Amino acid sequence: MSSSDDAIQYGVVPAGTTKTISGLQLLNAIMEGTLPAPPIQRALDFRLVEVRPGYTAFAGTPKFEYYNPLGSVHGGYSAALLDSCMACAVHSTLEVGYSYATLEIKINYVRAITSDTGEVRAEGKIINSGKRIATAEGRLFDSEGKLYAHGITTCLIITL
Repeated sequence: MSSSDDAIQYGVVPAGTTKTISGLQLLNAIMEGTLPAPPIQRALDFRLVEVRPGYTAFAGTPKFEYYNPLGSVHGGYSAALLDSCMACAVHSTLEVGYSYATLEIKINYVRAITSDTGEVRAEGKIINSGKRIATAEGRLFDSEGKLYAHGITTCLIITL
């Protein structure tokens, strides 16, 4: 992990807090460091880098420690980044008093990621958000715009 990551606080946002702010406010507070970042971001060395209504982006650097037995980064790394950006795109549209639960994700792997790939970026965009169901799509690419994976999610909107 880089030395700048040492200043990031990791943890779970208190339930009382999640009930009093919108999804967009929560994500901005995590990105700004006023609320803790999820521990998964520390474990897989990725971070939330951009948030706006219906859109989020995460960036991370794949490592050798994430390799599968076949000599490339395990697909779970791509899935974690895509799940994060897509679900958070949904979360960014939610008003105070609402949350979500992922019902389904589908990931398409386009090419292998290695530790030589460099930083990757996962961008999630809302497709549709209704009162009970929301869908979003995501794309994972490198600094040159080369696509590595893409996906779609369906989330259930729930009242807190």
